[in-house]
Amino acid sequence: MIPTAYIPTFNGRERLRQTLLSIQGQTRECQVVVVDNASDDGTPDMVRAEFPDCLLHELKSNRGFGTALNEAISASGEGPVLILNNDVVLEPDFVEQAMAVFERGAPVVCGVLVQSTAPGLIDSAGVVADRRTLMAFDYLEGRPVEDISGAKTPLGATGGAALYDRGAFNAVGGFDPEIFAYYEDLDLALRMRSAGYAPVLAPLARATHLRSSTLGGRSAAKYALTGWSRGYLIRRYGVLNSLGGLIRTVIAEIVICVGQLVIDRTANGIRGRIRGWNAAKGLPQKPLPATGLTDFSFRAAIRARVRRYL
Repeated sequence: MIPTAYIPTFNGRERLRQTLLSIQGQTRECQVVVVDNASDDGTPDMVRAEFPDCLLHELKSNRGFGTALNEAISASGEGPVLILNNDVVLEPDFVEQAMAVFERGAPVVCGVLVQSTAPGLIDSAGVVADRRTLMAFDYLEGRPVEDISGAKTPLGATGGAALYDRGAFNAVGGFDPEIFAYYEDLDLALRMRSAGYAPVLAPLARATHLRSSTLGGRSAAKYALTGWSRGYLIRRYGVLNSLGGLIRTVIAEIVICVGQLVIDRTANGIRGRIRGWNAAKGLPQKPLPATGLTDFSFRAAIRARVRRYL
C-alpha cells in the first residue's frame, strides 16, 4: 500500500524544496502531490524542474489550507492520505514508521514534529483541547523527545504531519471548507472522534518543523486568521451554551486579545473573532465527541497560551 502525501504551499519555494528532498530519501515509497495556492515566487516551476515525479495541483487563487487540500485529495492520489506542512523535514523513516502504525488498523496516525531550533524538544505530537473552552494546544510541546515514549493518545493529529485512512477522511467530509487556515486540524480531529475514528500516536514517525514560517509567529495577519477560526469554532460547537463554558471562554479570550493589543499592538485577533462568530451564524451546531477532550485548569490553559506568545 502506497500513501499519497499532500503538501499545501503558498510562496514557500525554498522551504518546500527541503520538504520534497526529505521525501525523496524515504525508506518507504510515497506519492507526492504539491498543492500550490497561486504562488508567485516560482514554486510551480521549481517543482516541475527539480521534482518531476511529483504531481502538481495548481490553484488559480489562494484557497487556504483545508479547502485546497480537499480539492487536491478528491482530484488525485490514492491510498492513505498523508498531510504535511511545507516547512517540515522528514526523518528518513517517517513514512515507514507512520505506515507501520496505520497498517495495524489505525484510521488516524499522529506524527511527531520536533523543534527546528531545539531538535531535542517536541514541537507537536498532535492536538489536544480543553473540554469547556475548546482552547487547543500542541500535544507535549516543549517536552523532551524522550517523553513521547509511552505517551497517551492526543485528541487528534496535527495538520503538519498527519496520516488518515482515505475512506475515513472522506466519510467525515474532509476539512471544513469555511476555515481558511488555522485550527482546521482541531475541527477535523473533533469530527473524526465523533465518528469513531480514534487516532494512534506514531512515536518514531518524526520530522523537524519550522513553525509559522508562512505568516510569522506573532504577525497581525496570523492573529486575524487564528481569531476568525476561534470565533467560528466557539459558535459551531456551542462552547458558550453552558454557564461554565461561557465564563471561562470569555475571560480567556479577553486575556488573549488584550495581550495581543498590548504586546503586539494589533486588534486583528479581536476583529477576526467577531468575523468568525458571524460567519457561523445560522450554521448547524456540531457535536463534541464523547472521548478525547481534556479538562485543563484555567490557569494551565492560560499558561500554555502565554508560552505560545499569545
